Amino acid sequence: MANVRNEERPLSPHLTIWKWGPGMAVSIVHRVCGSGLATVGTILFVWWLIAMSYGEPAYAKFIDLFTKQSGDLNIVGYVFGIGLTFVLFQHMASGIRHFFLDAGDNFELKANKASAYATFAVSVIATLAFWYVILEKLNG
Repeated sequence: MANVRNEERPLSPHLTIWKWGPGMAVSIVHRVCGSGLATVGTILFVWWLIAMSYGEPAYAKFIDLFTKQSGDLNIVGYVFGIGLTFVLFQHMASGIRHFFLDAGDNFELKANKASAYATFAVSVIATLAFWYVILEKLNG
């Protein structure tokens, strides 16, 4: 009986039925960013604590991985740093957007689309500004 298909029953909506829009993308990116921040942040924090507990040589190795090594650019540190910063700002911007949606505002189609695009623009601009300040302080 379970294998019999009733043609009158409506199909359950799924991703191929819904038209993708910026609101859906921002909502999914918000969840992914939150999970990524929690996971990567926890791993880095525990790694940092372990490195501190093992003494100065282990801590120096941890710090060397994420900072300049003898004047050379360390790409691993910048990839993690810039990536986590972008994810943090994206999660924060979309969180603010969700705050207004939860309050019952911003459901008009034009405003909703604009705020969805704005979360990406704000996160890129904030990341660039943050790292500009950080690099100016390091090099200045």
